[in-house]
Amino acid sequence: MHPNTETVLERRRLRRSLSRWRAAGIGAVALAIGAFALGSKGLGELAGRHQIARIAIEGTISEDRDQLEMIRKIRDDKAVEGVIVFVNSPGGTTTGGEALYGALRDLADKKPVVAQFGTIAASAGYIVGLSADHIVSRGNTITGSVGVLAQWPEVSDLLEKLGVKFNEVKSGVLKAAPSPFAPMTDDARKVMEDTIQDGFRWFLALVKERRGIDPESIAGLKDGRIFSGREALDHKLVDEIGGEAEARKWLEEVKGVKKDLEIENWEPEDARGWGLMSSGSSAAGSLAVAGINGLARVLTKDSAVGLDGLVSVWHP
Repeated sequence: MHPNTETVLERRRLRRSLSRWRAAGIGAVALAIGAFALGSKGLGELAGRHQIARIAIEGTISEDRDQLEMIRKIRDDKAVEGVIVFVNSPGGTTTGGEALYGALRDLADKKPVVAQFGTIAASAGYIVGLSADHIVSRGNTITGSVGVLAQWPEVSDLLEKLGVKFNEVKSGVLKAAPSPFAPMTDDARKVMEDTIQDGFRWFLALVKERRGIDPESIAGLKDGRIFSGREALDHKLVDEIGGEAEARKWLEEVKGVKKDLEIENWEPEDARGWGLMSSGSSAAGSLAVAGINGLARVLTKDSAVGLDGLVSVWHP
């Protein structure tokens, strides 16, 4: 028995309706995948929404490839008209500050960049601030601490008391020197002092070039002292007292950035794995390589001892 005409037409309408819903569903899934892959900033770029980008440099500074890649994307994003770099950091590794400085200077070649200091912008945090063409600081921001250091624990006396001997074979007397397992020799100290002074000269030259000041003329600067925001303004280490409103005003009035643009937070893509298994594997790997040297790092994780390489950091 053949279906009548009305039934056939109804089935066709249902099929068309289902096809439209399927297409809409596929489109929604594709949009969700695109949002996940690109992030909100990627979608903002596709939409051409003009904005001011906010980059937050917080906590301990190190060389972060994802962060540097994010800065490169901001530089190339035509929707970004200006950049506010919010700095709230006691510093970190000197090379981490150097890498951020270089990336932000490349960005500043194409877009106006202003730094806004939070509670603290010291050492490598101040290096980041030097990359901007204008620095806004709170009156009570801890800033400065211009300098470089290297720290390590020495546990040779403890090992002797425990009856532990540390054996070593190396290609030269300065290989892996100084070591936490033996008293520091004069030659090892000389190498470290020379390396520290080389990094310090680079830091001072950066201050002189970017701030247009003679570091010798500021009492305590070369000694690594800190300054309040108001003191820093008096010494021309910063340009203005204020917060984000003042940073934005500078972008608009001095650099011609359009008024009333949205300020969008930019964050680096998280390249780490997800879930408990990832965290557990990381912890297990850390425990597997832990020894006396690792224990020293754990016990001093909040100080410069826990950072590799030359360090530009301030901690009371």
